[in-house]
Amino acid sequence: MSDKKMQVVFASAEAAPFVKTGGLGDVAGSLPRALVAAGADVIVMVPKYGTIASEYTDRMEHVADFYVSLGWRNEYCGLERLVIDGVTYLFIDNERYFKRDYPYGFFDDGERFAFFSKAVTESLQHLPEGFQCDVLHCNDWHTALAPVFLREFYQGLPLYERVKTVFSIHNIAFQGQYADTILNDILGMAHIPNAARQLRCDERSINYMQGALDYSDAITTVSPSYAWEIQTPEYGEGLDGILRRRSNVLSGILNGIDTDAWNPATDPMIHANYSAADMSGKKACKAALQEELGLEVRDDRPLMVMVTRLTRQKGMDLVTYALDRILSGGVQVAVLGTGDYEEPMRYFANKYPGTCAARITFDNALSHRMYAGADMFLMPSLFEPCGLSQMIAMRYGTLPVVRETGGLRDTVAPYNQFTGEGTGFTFANFNGDEMGDAVFRGARLYWDDHAAWDQLVQNAMAADFSWVRSADEYMNLYHNLHPEIDITKPEPVVAEPEPAEPTAVEAEPAAPAPEPTVTEAEPAPKTEPAAEPADDAKAEAPAKAEEPAPKAEPTKKTAAKKTTASKTAAKKPAARKTAATKSTATKAAAKATATKPAASKAAVTKTTAAKATATKTTTKATASKATAAKTTAKKPSTASATKTATKSTTTKAAPAKAAAAKTAADKPATAAATAPKAAAAKTAPAKASTSKAATSSAAKATAKPATPKATAAKAAAPKAAAQDSSAATPADKPAPKAKSVSAAKRTTRKR
Repeated sequence: MSDKKMQVVFASAEAAPFVKTGGLGDVAGSLPRALVAAGADVIVMVPKYGTIASEYTDRMEHVADFYVSLGWRNEYCGLERLVIDGVTYLFIDNERYFKRDYPYGFFDDGERFAFFSKAVTESLQHLPEGFQCDVLHCNDWHTALAPVFLREFYQGLPLYERVKTVFSIHNIAFQGQYADTILNDILGMAHIPNAARQLRCDERSINYMQGALDYSDAITTVSPSYAWEIQTPEYGEGLDGILRRRSNVLSGILNGIDTDAWNPATDPMIHANYSAADMSGKKACKAALQEELGLEVRDDRPLMVMVTRLTRQKGMDLVTYALDRILSGGVQVAVLGTGDYEEPMRYFANKYPGTCAARITFDNALSHRMYAGADMFLMPSLFEPCGLSQMIAMRYGTLPVVRETGGLRDTVAPYNQFTGEGTGFTFANFNGDEMGDAVFRGARLYWDDHAAWDQLVQNAMAADFSWVRSADEYMNLYHNLHPEIDITKPEPVVAEPEPAEPTAVEAEPAAPAPEPTVTEAEPAPKTEPAAEPADDAKAEAPAKAEEPAPKAEPTKKTAAKKTTASKTAAKKPAARKTAATKSTATKAAAKATATKPAASKAAVTKTTAAKATATKTTTKATASKATAAKTTAKKPSTASATKTATKSTTTKAAPAKAAAAKTAADKPATAAATAPKAAAAKTAPAKASTSKAATSSAAKATAKPATPKATAAKAAAPKAAAQDSSAATPADKPAPKAKSVSAAKRTTRKR
C-alpha cells in the first residue's frame, strides 16, 4: 500500500467565491476543502472569467502557458495559480473564450467548453512539481469531454496511464447538445468511429454528457434518490438507457453545505444571531424581515419564503396555482429570485399587500435574512438532484415544505405527529392541492401546538449537512479506483492519563479537616500532654461521645490512635509485625500464634484486624454506640475500637482470631471500610485483660468514630513504604520502627 496522498484534479466551470451561478459553484467551492481535510491533495481548475474580482486576480501567479489543439486550430492557454485554505486553484486563461460578462449563454458555448475540457486534460502535464494526478474529477457537461479527450488522445502517454476519471452529474437536464458539425471542426474526432458513435445522440447531434457517461471510470450524482431516478425515462432526459447500462459504476453522494458561511450563530448579515440553545434572536429576525419587506409585523402568522430560480423545475406551476389559497388562509409569503415567473409573483404581491412580498432580483444578503427570519421554506420542485436551500433553511431553524423527489427526499424527514419525529413537511405528487395541504399542516402545527413546533425546529437544526460526510464517501470512491493508495485517516493522538496511586478502597471525599491527618507513613510531631486526656478524663469520654462533633475531630483522634499503636509496636518487638502488608501480616500472625498467643493478635495490621472482627459481627450500629458508651472500661472490644484495642489485648481465643484474620486477608478492602460502622460484637471474651492505654484508646474510638472510608483508605495503601521498612527491622532494634511519638507512651510510663 502506497503512502502517498490521493492527488485529485477537480475541474468545474464555476467555483465559489470566484464565480457562482447555482449549486455547482457551492459544491466546487466547499467539497475540495473538505477533501483536503480528509487527507487528499486537491487542485481545482476553473476558467479565468472576466467577472472574477480583482482581489483574487491581483494575487494570482502565472505558472505556465502552452497551446491547446482544438480541431484545426491551436489556442493559447495560460495557468494562473492561487492557493486559498490549503486548496490550489489553477485558472485556465484564454481571454477570447472567458473574458466575458457572464459564464454561460453565448452562441459559442460548445466551442468554449470544449476548449476548457481539452485544456484541463493538457494541463495535467504542467501541474506543480510533485503533483501527479491520480483522479480527474469532472463536473457537469462543461467538463464532460475531458474523459473523452484523455482516453482518445492521451492514453498512450506514461503520465496519463494512472489517471482515473470520475464524472459528477449535478443536473441531467443540462447535457451540452450541439450540432455534429463540431465533431470534426472543433473536437477533431470525426475520424475516430468509436468516439463519434459514443458522442452522437441522434443523426445530427452530439451530446457532451453522453460522452462522459460512456468514457468515465466512475459516475456519481448528488443524492442517492436522484441516482436511481435518472435511470428511469421520467427523469433520465434521454440518458436513462446509458445509466442503466452503467449502473454498476453509478452512485449517489449527497451534497453538503458550508456550515461556517451558513451559521445563524455567527452570520453577520442577519438582524440578530441565535442558536439552537437560544432562539430569541430568530423572533427578532422575523420582525425585522417583515418590516423590511413591507409585511405586517405579526408573530401569530407563519412566514413562508422562497429563495429560488422562478422556473418550472422549482415548482412554480404549483405555487401560482395554490398561492391564493395559502395567502387567504393566513400565511405570509415572500419570494426572492429571477426567472420565468416574475410577473405572476408581482401580481400576488400587489393583490395581497402586507401578506405577500416579491423581490425580483438576486440579493445574497437578503437571502441570509430570509432564511433566518422565516418560519417555513417552500421548495416544491418538479425534480431536484440535491438542493442546498432546504439544508440551509434547516440550519437556520426554518422548516422546509418540499416535494419528495431527489435530494429533497434524502434530506427532509416528514413530520410524524404521533412520535414528534421529522424535520419538515413533505408531499409526494406534483400537485398544487397536495402542496397546499402540506403548507397548512405546517401552519396548523404553528398555530395549535407551538411546543411541538419548537421541537421540530430543534430536530431540523440538529441535522448534519456538513461536507465531512460527503468528503469521506468521495475518498472511498477514489480509493476504489486506486486501491494501492492508503486513505486511512491517522488516529488522533490522545494522551493517556497518568495512573493514580493505588489505594485499598476508593475513598469518598470527606469534610475538610482543619489540620492534616497524621499517618504512620509520616513521623507525627510530638504532642503536648494536653493532646492526650488524663486517665480520669478518658473514663468520661464515652459520656461526651453522644454530642455531635465536627467531622474533622474524629480524623485527629484516628491519628492519635495510630501514633499510639506505633509506639506500642516499638515497645513490644513481637507486635512489630503490624507494619507488614496484608499477606505478610497474615503469615506473621499465624507464626506468632504458635509461640505467643498474645503477640499474634497484635501482629495483624489495623485493616486486617478490622476485617477479622467484621467477620464475626452483626450490623447493630446504634446499639454499638450505646453499649460502648457504658461498658468501655470493662469491655473494650467493640467494632469501633478494634483498630487500636486489639493491639494491646491478650485473649484466650487468639488462635481462632488468627485463623479469622487469615481468611479476612483475602477479602476485598471494602470490608475494612465498613468494619468501623459494624455493631458491638462478640469479639473478645470477657476474660481478656486490657491495659489502660487500650481502654482509653477504645473509649476515644467509641466516642467519636472516624469517617470509615477515608480512614480505611489511609490505613491500607499510603503507608506501604513505612510498613515494609518497619517489618524488616530486627527484633532487637525496636527504636527505628517507631515512626511517631504520641501521648500513649507517657501514659504507659505512668502505669
